[in-house]
Amino acid sequence: QVQLVESGGGLAQAGGSLRLSCAASGLKFSTYTMAWFRQAPGKGREFGAGTTWSGGSTYYADSLKDRFTISRDNAKNTVDLQMNNLKPEDTAAYYCAARGPTAVVTTPTRYGYWGQGTQVTVSS
Repeated sequence: QVQLVESGGGLAQAGGSLRLSCAASGLKFSTYTMAWFRQAPGKGREFGAGTTWSGGSTYYADSLKDRFTISRDNAKNTVDLQMNNLKPEDTAAYYCAARGPTAVVTTPTRYGYWGQGTQVTVSS
């Protein structure tokens, strides 16, 4: 079965950095569009960043594009999210998601596979 397992979350200070990683198994990873979403307490799940199957195209939420970088390694079946200059408002559970070999979309329901999430907490 398909499994997406996130790691790398934790506590960071404002202005600091964290790197999240998502390890995928049970799917032909190199053919899947991958994305990172996040969900803060009391809020809906929002799109953060996405990458097409080859990694040749990446997309970001406007609020994140200058600070976050998504990358993938199809040889290792992993997709990472480098988060720099973290802010307290980045505090959320971060989720890795996968969908078929189609375009990156920002709607969570368009992704068929999800990880369990990893918590990121940024202190001021």
